[in-house]
Amino acid sequence: MAPLRFSANVSWLFPELPGLPARLRAAGSSGFEAAEVGWPYEEPPEALARAAREVGLQLVLINTPPGDREKGEMGLGAVPGRQAAFRDGLEQAVLYAKALGCPRIHLMAGRVPQGADRAAVRGEMETVFLENLRHAAGVLAQENLVGLLEPINTRITDPRYFLDTPQQAAAILEKVGRPNLQLQMDIFHWQIMDGNLTGNIREFLPFVGHVQVAQVPGRGEPSSPGELNFPYLFQLLEDEGYKGFVGCEYQPRGDTVEGLSWLRSYWDKRGRPQAGQ
Repeated sequence: MAPLRFSANVSWLFPELPGLPARLRAAGSSGFEAAEVGWPYEEPPEALARAAREVGLQLVLINTPPGDREKGEMGLGAVPGRQAAFRDGLEQAVLYAKALGCPRIHLMAGRVPQGADRAAVRGEMETVFLENLRHAAGVLAQENLVGLLEPINTRITDPRYFLDTPQQAAAILEKVGRPNLQLQMDIFHWQIMDGNLTGNIREFLPFVGHVQVAQVPGRGEPSSPGELNFPYLFQLLEDEGYKGFVGCEYQPRGDTVEGLSWLRSYWDKRGRPQAGQ
């Protein structure tokens, strides 16, 4: 069984550094071979690509644009009346992905509209999401890109987010039925919403294109105090044959580099994946 491949989420890690290029360089200097960015759109893609090349980093994931943050938007994929804006954002994400050599785009579902009842709008929002996902799958297929759906917990992080359980996301993926759309498994969100991580990982891993990790409930490093046993979970992912990347999407409790002792320990025990694994 090959060791897991880890990706530095530079939207979260190295917060002491001003700007994504500096964070990418820091990730490479810390031993990462891959990185991911939530929203890269405030930086020219050429600057990000140059910083990644300088330290030998592969960009593996970006998100679609969030929409109008001042109006509380957090993705547009399932938001009624925002279909045109979602498609414009998708085109921007594809341009960045191509410039960065990044093979995956998280297609953000978005939030239940302010003041709306979740149950009352669920059907309409799913219909919009399915329509947008079918469109996205076609656009992404032309560029050999993969789209990801990520459930985000509605108990702590984002109470109005539309897509909040792996079961809901898997059902939507089945309805869309496109091979280049996959599941994004953020273990932090899955634990908060549903628990049963061993069962859910085994059930849904065949459809998973990317994994992210953070401790629960504080969203710190995997080695920080919390309810998740990451050595067990990493072994489970290895045993189940996971070959994708594991994104480090957590809030460092102190200095980012010092907080990477858990990852250095993993590398010491398991080694680092060889190129092409």
